Amino acid sequence: MFDTLQERFGDVIKGLRGQARLTEDNIKDSLREVRMALLEADVALPVVRGFIERVRDKALGAEVTRSLTPGQVLIKIVNDELTTLMGEANEGLELNVPPPAVILMAGLQGSGKTTSTAKLAHFLQLRHKKSVMVVSCDVYRPAAIDQLRTVGTEVGATVHPSTPDQAPLEIARAALDAARKQFKDVLIVDTAGRLAIDQDMMQEIRALYDALSPVETLFVVDSMTGQDAAKTARAFHDALPLSGVILTKADGDARGGAALSIREITGKPIKFLGVGEKTTALEPFHPDRIASRILGMGDVVSLVEEIQDKVDKNKAEKLARKIQKGKGFTLDDFREQLQQMNKLGGMASMMEKLPGMGQVPEQMKDQVNDKEVTKLIAIVDSMTAQERQFPQIVKGSRRKRIARGSGTQVQDVNKLLKQFMQMQKMLKKMKGGGMAKMMRQMQGKLPPGMGGMGGGFPM
Repeated sequence: MFDTLQERFGDVIKGLRGQARLTEDNIKDSLREVRMALLEADVALPVVRGFIERVRDKALGAEVTRSLTPGQVLIKIVNDELTTLMGEANEGLELNVPPPAVILMAGLQGSGKTTSTAKLAHFLQLRHKKSVMVVSCDVYRPAAIDQLRTVGTEVGATVHPSTPDQAPLEIARAALDAARKQFKDVLIVDTAGRLAIDQDMMQEIRALYDALSPVETLFVVDSMTGQDAAKTARAFHDALPLSGVILTKADGDARGGAALSIREITGKPIKFLGVGEKTTALEPFHPDRIASRILGMGDVVSLVEEIQDKVDKNKAEKLARKIQKGKGFTLDDFREQLQQMNKLGGMASMMEKLPGMGQVPEQMKDQVNDKEVTKLIAIVDSMTAQERQFPQIVKGSRRKRIARGSGTQVQDVNKLLKQFMQMQKMLKKMKGGGMAKMMRQMQGKLPPGMGGMGGGFPM
């Protein structure tokens, strides 16, 4: 997400290199580029105008200290304004009410309401330790009820049964009654979507709202629709009191216009980002972290939180102890690391959150392919237990068999074994206190900027 903006903002900073101070002329040129970047990202025009005016006013009055360059000063101003534009801080769900807290999901057809319902249930169970019930009131779309039953069961939520011949209001009231009797903390109600906002739809969801008195009414909208997402959210809010927005398919949106427009146009906060198809792919929306990501400074805090939530700590500690004692690193361990990486959304998702990734050439980014990780796992899965334990026995005929079994080429198997042997060799050096020694040896071989841990912007 935000690839286009990252690239354009990077060009703005390069343009300010070598400038001794911020002047009206270089601010004017830089802001013209910023304006074009925002419009290309499909940010709504009124939002762009207000943003540029605020940045211009602050930039003209900014003092450039000796320790900062003009580019760093402008980046700081833009970062602060982006954060303000998107809502200052993450606004969590209001769950501090007598249970069950009811969350009503609203939105157009195809926006991702049903999968977002399951993702939200998973998030509440994992992060907030809540017991969650989900129910589908979508009696119009074929298989909508079955879909929620499948994804709801997958995340371990209690799924209240419903059928297409029931009235939505009847389903909702029965689910609320069941949630109370079963002492559920949260009830998430998935409602029907339409191809466009219409009177019948609004009357139905308004009736559900009145009957359930939800603590949260979340509008689920596809980020790929750009500023149209903000307009749709505004039209919905005019008819129904929304408390926040879930922006879906953010991983497929290189522009990010919806994220920058919604708060300003609707006055309602984005509470979550959907960043993939997996039921774990839901992130709380932190404006300050997103602003940092847009400006190429990464989002390490979110990455650390993901690792804490999704990585199996016991397995990680067990492997660390194994390496420390100098015991062999096997292909089973290698596969385990690849699987843990997939849990974090794959390499592409992890790299997006690392500082300075906006400056990495596209051809290098293209080499980081999550399909490649899946292929490597398939190759290891095609080996016998003995081969995974003793990879040196994997010779000609075995390599052919493994390639056939994994649907890959022999050269893919050769490549994996070569990578594994290199990794194994490196990990042997980490035995005991070898890690510090290895880092000292690598110090002179690292690319510029990678040798130390100095702060500051990558300029």
